[in-house]
Amino acid sequence: MSISSADASRHEQVAAGLATALLASVWTPESMVAAAASSLGRRTPPKWLRALVAQVLAAYHRRPADRPRELAAYIRTLPAWQLAWQHRRPPRIVHWTPVRTEIVTSRWPVAELPDLDALTRLLVLDQGELAWFADVRGFARHAAPPLQHYRWWVQPKRGGVRVLAAPKPRLKEIQRRLLRHVLGPIPVHDAAHGCVSNRSVRTAAVPHAGQEIVIRADLEAYFPSIPPGRVWALLRNAGLPEPVAHTITGLITTVAPATVLRAIPSRLDAAAADRLRNWLRNPHVPQGAPTSPAIANLVAYSMDRRLTGLASRFGARYTRYVDDLTFSGGRSLGTARSRFLHLVDEIVRDEGFRLNDRKTVILGASGRQALLGAVVNERPTLPRPERDALRALLHNCAVHGWRSQEHGRPEFRAYVFGRVAWAADLDPMFGARLRAAGEAIDWT
Repeated sequence: MSISSADASRHEQVAAGLATALLASVWTPESMVAAAASSLGRRTPPKWLRALVAQVLAAYHRRPADRPRELAAYIRTLPAWQLAWQHRRPPRIVHWTPVRTEIVTSRWPVAELPDLDALTRLLVLDQGELAWFADVRGFARHAAPPLQHYRWWVQPKRGGVRVLAAPKPRLKEIQRRLLRHVLGPIPVHDAAHGCVSNRSVRTAAVPHAGQEIVIRADLEAYFPSIPPGRVWALLRNAGLPEPVAHTITGLITTVAPATVLRAIPSRLDAAAADRLRNWLRNPHVPQGAPTSPAIANLVAYSMDRRLTGLASRFGARYTRYVDDLTFSGGRSLGTARSRFLHLVDEIVRDEGFRLNDRKTVILGASGRQALLGAVVNERPTLPRPERDALRALLHNCAVHGWRSQEHGRPEFRAYVFGRVAWAADLDPMFGARLRAAGEAIDWT
């Protein structure tokens, strides 16, 4: 049956109203028919309504209390639904029935959020503010910059651009609460090391130290390529009811404004630039939000599991640090590297991501095996030029005074110890020597 957009909107509204009325009733035929008839303003239930309830019960032996959107969509597929719109008095929702959706049992200790009221309490918002920040209808995305929820930057990087979206203070606090109470308790795969508590560049690099072959690969536009459907599915799998999952998805995804899309240059790789614009103009996970690294790690769980299994088949190891994939192994991996990379590409595409072919690198033990800013030929450590430069900096600070090395850098002592901390994270023994040298400097 072909219907206009206006009729489609009305059909959607009536299906939603019937679904909430059914879910608010006792899950028996008479109770469901009475509740649905009341929502339609009918004292006597029409025949099609009794048939519709029977068809719903045939599919749902138990009340799908956490899935009102799913039930509404299913109602629109039923034969009785088609009869309803052929009736001389088409259905219309007169009384909307509030329904308290129930949270399903979760495998993880996420916050209990049975309904939107619970979500507003968690986020310290009222219903109007929740709707505004979730922006499920897309109003704020097309508003003037002062009313948008993000500040945007397009930054050049080697071989392309990086599009950053920094949430404004109130949305950032909302996202931090969601990270702490909803996303944080969900475990990530063991292969994920970026933005994961108690994991680091070192933990990602250690498995690849001293290997004959190291293969580096990169995911193209990792964050923008994650659509809201995958976020919603993750939240539903965590046990959140449909309305809550739908609203949280709106709080942690967004759409780039037209000004940002126009700022993406095409001169480096026109096809990649077009793909990036397409991802950004549709709802996606923004790079720069507090919740985005956790979402990206969780969405990539299936890919990490499959790539770990693939690496094991070839006698290799696999780790991922955000969008950087690393594999390493012995001679068997080197011999089969073409087939191996082909299978990696197949898995990555099947999981909804895309490899950046220009950044795939195969490194042998005879050369410098560099990954994630470290060298792993023997153990994770800084590249030699950086090691020598940092030793020289500390030596000159000790001999000539730290002010002679400052060169206008603010908070110079913090800058130096920040570099020392990075070196120590990669190579604790080397870092301990640097730290001792730094503490011996007269910083007065």
